[in-house]
Amino acid sequence: MSLTLRTISREQHLAYIQSLPSASHMQVPAWADVKAEWRSENLGWFDERTGELVGAGLVLYRQLPKIKRYLAYLPEGPVINWFAPNLQEWLEPMLAHLKRQGAFSVKMGPPVIIRRWDATTIKKGIQDPDVKRLRDMEADFIEPRAFEVSDKLRRMGWQQGEDGGAGFGDVQPRYVFQVPLANRSLEEVHKDFNQLWRRNIKKAEKAGVEVVQGGYHDLEEWQRLYEITAVRDKFRPRPLSYFQRMWTALNSEDPNRMRLYFARHNGVNLSAATMLIVGGHVWYSYGASDNIGREVRPSNAMQWRMLRDAYALGATVYDLRGISDSLDETDHLFGLIQFKVGTGGQAAEYLGEWDFPLNKLLHKALDIYMSRR
Repeated sequence: MSLTLRTISREQHLAYIQSLPSASHMQVPAWADVKAEWRSENLGWFDERTGELVGAGLVLYRQLPKIKRYLAYLPEGPVINWFAPNLQEWLEPMLAHLKRQGAFSVKMGPPVIIRRWDATTIKKGIQDPDVKRLRDMEADFIEPRAFEVSDKLRRMGWQQGEDGGAGFGDVQPRYVFQVPLANRSLEEVHKDFNQLWRRNIKKAEKAGVEVVQGGYHDLEEWQRLYEITAVRDKFRPRPLSYFQRMWTALNSEDPNRMRLYFARHNGVNLSAATMLIVGGHVWYSYGASDNIGREVRPSNAMQWRMLRDAYALGATVYDLRGISDSLDETDHLFGLIQFKVGTGGQAAEYLGEWDFPLNKLLHKALDIYMSRR
């Protein structure tokens, strides 16, 4: 297939995304409005023979201080045929185009999964003192073509971080936790939850925990719970304006792109979460909870409701997003994988993010600057 690459309209880009089973929420045109501090461009790959649009990418450009040069970033993209034998014919025109746009470095995240580990395998790993990381265990599923993609990228001059993206080394998480929903009944999904999760869901039901959907006007209440979480878990919270912008941008593109959930008890909101939907892929995106009311298990109730809603939407996967690859109980991120493993899903390892330095000097300078931050 001979390909040409050119800038496309948002409408063309959205129509292409809508024609697919799913794509990352960071590759829909509206994501550019969420990331308002970046300049953006929609790229399209066309089959020269038929003139058909066969791939798309959302590029975000971040300007370097004081000079008109940019970092070009395609989060969890581009959306192309990654297993195509002629991968360089997809990526070389993209690099040439981005260079013409003033990019000194390109960062992308191929949406390609290499390995998956089932919950039962992970539980065994946690109990084994010799196992410290997911990679110390044999995976339950391996995608051989992913290694070919990796080899091709290296041969083309793409680079990856020293640690291969362990933990949260990349901008986007390399390891995620997903509950597969395709060809399964809800009963099967529920049966795969561990005992603690099933008990906690029942406990919440008995206590009268109610899970409701919120709207734009409820984002201030979301922010209250989110900021309590930020203090407790020691991270810097995003401002309310970010979530308002996210809601407006994503839901004006598709009224069912973003949802907000609250778990409440006796009229008091105890936990909240945002959910994102693109085709058959549903993400639990941000979560928040109060320091009170934990004994009625609001978070378990909320996740079970969100999972059921994802199922009702016809989703093929419910994605609980990032985890660390550490199975060491003393690791501060261990609680995250422990909570998510309880859903009986799978840990998935993506190919990770890749960089292409178009200007080696500026790329190195940015590298030093980022490591100091």
